[in-house]
Amino acid sequence: MSPRAAWRLEGIGFSRVYHYVAGTADWGSFGLPLEGDANSGTRVGRLARVDVPTCLPEELVSAVAERIGDEWQICVVTNSEGIVIGLLGRRALQSAERIRAEDAMSLGPSTIRPSARQDAIAQRMRD
Repeated sequence: MSPRAAWRLEGIGFSRVYHYVAGTADWGSFGLPLEGDANSGTRVGRLARVDVPTCLPEELVSAVAERIGDEWQICVVTNSEGIVIGLLGRRALQSAERIRAEDAMSLGPSTIRPSARQDAIAQRMRD
């Protein structure tokens, strides 16, 4: 929407109005709904679980393993902003060592944006 339209909405009482200029690709990358031929139903975001356990790099692996229990075999290591920086795999979690997640994690795990097309990601996984 234009800055003028945003200003008008504010003028009639809307308190949170944003001028979003990044476009639909950025919008979809945050898992926000898409419409049209390439709608949200064609994207991996509708299939992905968002409840995966996370931990901070300074947390002890033993504490993380205790917190997530047996339900999960991985834990995503993120920074304080929620950016993925590593992954604690099954072996690290089962060892439950008293070392920091940062020292036990695998670096740079592969990630997929919620806006990625399901068919392309399925092919990537098959390959």
